[in-house]
Amino acid sequence: MTKYILVSGGVVSGIGKGVIASSTGLLLKTAGLKVTAIKIDPYMNIDAGTMRPTEHGEVYVLNDGGEVDLDLGNYERYLDVTLSKDNNITTGKIYREVIDRERRGEYLGKTVQIVPHVTNAIQDWIQRVSKIPVDESGEEPDICIVELGGTVGDIESAPFIEAMRQFQFRVGHDNFALIHVSLVPDMHGEQKTKPTQTTVHALRGLGLLPDLIACRLLGRQPLEPSTKDKISMFCHVASEQVIGVHDVSSVYHVPLLLQSQRIIEYLHKRLNLASLNITEEWVSKGLSLEAKWRGVTKGQERLFDDVKIVLVGKYTDLKDSYMSVIKALEHSAFRVRRKLTIQWVESSDLEPSTQESDPAKYHDAWRAVVGAGGILVPGGFGKRGTEGMILAIKWAREQKIPFLGICLGFQMAVVEWARSVLGIPDAQSTEFVPDTQNAFIIFMPEISRTHMGGTMRLGLRPTVFDRDFETWSKARKLYGGNDKMWERHRHRYEVNPEQVQRLQESGLTFVGKDEKGERMQILELKDHPFFMGLQAHPELCSRPLNPSPPFLGFIAASCGQSDLEEQIQEQQKSFHPPHPEHSMVSEEVLRTSTQEHPIANGVGTMTPPTD
Repeated sequence: MTKYILVSGGVVSGIGKGVIASSTGLLLKTAGLKVTAIKIDPYMNIDAGTMRPTEHGEVYVLNDGGEVDLDLGNYERYLDVTLSKDNNITTGKIYREVIDRERRGEYLGKTVQIVPHVTNAIQDWIQRVSKIPVDESGEEPDICIVELGGTVGDIESAPFIEAMRQFQFRVGHDNFALIHVSLVPDMHGEQKTKPTQTTVHALRGLGLLPDLIACRLLGRQPLEPSTKDKISMFCHVASEQVIGVHDVSSVYHVPLLLQSQRIIEYLHKRLNLASLNITEEWVSKGLSLEAKWRGVTKGQERLFDDVKIVLVGKYTDLKDSYMSVIKALEHSAFRVRRKLTIQWVESSDLEPSTQESDPAKYHDAWRAVVGAGGILVPGGFGKRGTEGMILAIKWAREQKIPFLGICLGFQMAVVEWARSVLGIPDAQSTEFVPDTQNAFIIFMPEISRTHMGGTMRLGLRPTVFDRDFETWSKARKLYGGNDKMWERHRHRYEVNPEQVQRLQESGLTFVGKDEKGERMQILELKDHPFFMGLQAHPELCSRPLNPSPPFLGFIAASCGQSDLEEQIQEQQKSFHPPHPEHSMVSEEVLRTSTQEHPIANGVGTMTPPTD
């Protein structure tokens, strides 16, 4: 029987439920258990695909093309699992399912209501998805972590709270535990418990009793024993059921913080984990995982040399817009034993128009770019800020600064080359100038360029390395010298096949293409210390203990050529893809299982926001 751990939140949102849920799952894995995770987002959207990055953080893309909440990225990174779009539940998905069933007559003429029909649909969804294998074992998970987004008391989350109240009886007391995350503010040196008392009181009034209360403290001061005892007394839990989660030097220390407060020992008793059949092999894997995780966190504390990366993006106002990019940089910095410093540059600040409107901002932006150890241009949609990206890419190329371009950054590297090297000043992408005479980036959906029903290219796709460049291609070497690699995609525009020959003849090399050789997927410059662009989003598959190869190469090159050579040699010996073996198949097979978004005349009704 699968065990369920619900993680809810009170007082305010955004206080770290996702990290606490992921950390709890990681600790359970170190005990030899197989763990999966589900995120509930109470908003009405079907998925996160149509949200601006500045609205809800980055849109995280899964192997099956699901566009989901960024917390699923936390789950995949911490638990080293591969989730599906069904691991993200939204109000929109549940209501759509209930209404579709009503239209098919499956409710046999009954009045369809929130209780029981919507609440049953939620419970059925959780039970179904919790049984799906997510790791290399191919077996049903032992534990399912369910994170409920938002805060207790929100109108939009009420059906989910009621569903979970019922669910605890459906699965039984020994198979359901609740961790409630609450804020404990510090006012003039005194830790206040009243907000936690209030939210726990509200939760109990809704029929859910917390087994563990995780008290978030916004600062380095740990939870005081007197505060812990007070929460224990007024929230009707034992003192051992109150745990403190204060700010630590890195989120990767949170699992160790929870472990030091014996959270797993408590869950072991509460959920009767001894009843599960844990094999010696998985116990051994768990111990190995714990040792490696401790090694990473301890090593991080002893770093003195730093590596300075400038990120030139469109959504720098909200750093969560680039959550996976940040994590991929962190993972790579761990590997090369450097302290990561990211300088954020809004790409539009590099443009001449800013020099006129705000000279100070313009000069600050360029000062950062000129002093960069490495320049990264990540993905995005829309024209705003792209000229600034092109200027940053030109600087990196001409000054021999390590450069990594992701998706839009890859495309802008092609446009910059066309303008600067081929001498075509009006080279453009049809995303920005549909009627351009020199289209180097064009609309290329997977099915049709002209008919309705074409798609955004979403999910895991293979890239084939060109053997003509295997002697010098850093990308190929970083992927272990393999003939193929797999990464996740999210785009509609790609390099114009009609321009590829002239680009390659002038020195811009496309070392990786799709299986048909029609789509350009990796570019490199042979005579540059490190200049690489990928149409895919390799940051989405980076893991703390298995960094993304392009990011690893980029960070290493930003440290120095000797570091890059060292990591290339190590990757050629030990690179292991983060994907399940069964998912590394042909593009034709993968496309059939990918979630697809309809478009019309090249402009998607589900087109991502462009701001």
